[in-house]
Amino acid sequence: MEINKHNLDNTKAKVSGYSLIAILLLLNHVQLLPGAGVPTAKPEDMGMSSARLKRIRPAMQRYIDSKAVPGVVTLIARRGRVVYFEAQGRRDFVSDVPMTRDTIFRLASMTKPITSVSAMMLYEEGDFLLSEPVSKWLKEFSEMKVAQTPSADSPSRSPYVLVPAVRPITIRHLLTHTAGLPNPYRGYNQKEFSVNSAPKPGETMADVVRRIASMPLNFQPGEFWEYGPATDVLGRLIEVVSGQTLDAFFQERIFAQLDMHDTYFYLPASKLSRFPALSSIGPDNQVKVSDPASPESRWVREPHTYFAGAGGLVSTATDYYRFLQMMLNGGELDGVRLLGPKTVELMTSNHTGKLPIWLNGPGFGFGLGFNVVIDVGGTGQAGSLGKYAWGGAYGTNFWVDPAEQMIGIIMTQVSPETPTTIGAAFLGLAYQAVIDQNTKDKK
Repeated sequence: MEINKHNLDNTKAKVSGYSLIAILLLLNHVQLLPGAGVPTAKPEDMGMSSARLKRIRPAMQRYIDSKAVPGVVTLIARRGRVVYFEAQGRRDFVSDVPMTRDTIFRLASMTKPITSVSAMMLYEEGDFLLSEPVSKWLKEFSEMKVAQTPSADSPSRSPYVLVPAVRPITIRHLLTHTAGLPNPYRGYNQKEFSVNSAPKPGETMADVVRRIASMPLNFQPGEFWEYGPATDVLGRLIEVVSGQTLDAFFQERIFAQLDMHDTYFYLPASKLSRFPALSSIGPDNQVKVSDPASPESRWVREPHTYFAGAGGLVSTATDYYRFLQMMLNGGELDGVRLLGPKTVELMTSNHTGKLPIWLNGPGFGFGLGFNVVIDVGGTGQAGSLGKYAWGGAYGTNFWVDPAEQMIGIIMTQVSPETPTTIGAAFLGLAYQAVIDQNTKDKK
């Protein structure tokens, strides 16, 4: 229908109480998903097939029926509009509460990109260079040692010997997981790290970071890529540089700015009804609960003093979509700019050369907080050069494809003991629904 000025005046008179913004959105054929705060559009208007998107639901249901996951939330956006947003199954294996689009999930390592963006906001303000030593602010990293295998003629009976680090740990090392920090699955000090990295009641991240710094490194900084606690140290750096707790920085500088109203380090008790238990089903068909959906949850109970930049947040698919759309837009969302476009470009470039990113496999490099596709064929997955992504141990994953202006988010909540291929399946199902390629410069 053609809408001229006369029709618009009549429309305004008939829809008393509607805002001008809502009318303008209607005229631009954009809808806001009720209660979700995300703009939506018909898939075909965004170069995607409605019929092909319908393949996602039955595929996800197969994972639910096999009890790999209790339920799942899936979201796909293209050209700044959400074209697919579904919830199916149950919130957890404990209850029969249906999964909903506003379910609040434990993000685990999907916290890391938010911490990385926070660090780059301070970088943009001139507070540090990426090449500067972390020890400039965190003195406990001033004289690091590296654990190495002793030579054959060494008189030491220890499984390792200590040698001085040949270079300091820099902020870029933290952002790229090349600092050599100890971790719970590789190196000589796995058991010691597991003890030292566990916060005691009332402790802060400063306490844990000091214990991590007291341990030897697994390798010389910059020489390998190895997943570990680097983003926790980065979070502590943000606290020292900004003079705020990481919680306060996130809330003030990111969540409030992007209208991320359901993202927290500790979930308010008033929102517990949207929080799933962290659970899995074992080989004996028995339900195992790792963390309850109650005030006793680690993500709810007091004291609220420990803010883990590597994995402490809870959030919804909607909130995290807003964060990712900001990144895809070059650092801006709804008129609010957190980063400059060139900083986003820097973050999503490969910084690790040809170092193996063993957690993801061939075809990937690593940027400042994200893995980055550097060889599409090498990954064995649909996608584009420059696609960046990350995920969390409890079943949350995302990817952003700047070339195709796409975002994909999948969220479930299972214990890390139950790995599943659901994330890779969802990625393939999202890309097979693209019917209009290379849309970066299209309106």
